[in-house]
Amino acid sequence: MTLDKLREICMNFPGATEGIKWEDHICFMVGEKMFCVTGDEGGASLKVTPDEFEELTERDGISPQAYMARNKWIRIEATAKLKPKEWAHYLRQSYELVAAKLPKKVRAALH
Repeated sequence: MTLDKLREICMNFPGATEGIKWEDHICFMVGEKMFCVTGDEGGASLKVTPDEFEELTERDGISPQAYMARNKWIRIEATAKLKPKEWAHYLRQSYELVAAKLPKKVRAALH
């Protein structure tokens, strides 16, 4: 998944914003909370459901994200064999999982 394609998908979600953290990590956020993080090396980190976390981390090119695995974040390497539909699904789901935890007032402003 190229950065341009990742950006295209993420920035189409209601209220999504883009920013830089840790000097060189591109972060896609909703309500100031990250739902996708990427960098120059390709790939991305995002949040998944607990069931999918176990399943996905058994696949080649996908691992628990350091320091965030307890929150069910995964790291998808650029070499992972995910189809475009899978990328779109997991990016949307990560956005929705993060948005669901936002304060009610912030969630209401997203739509």
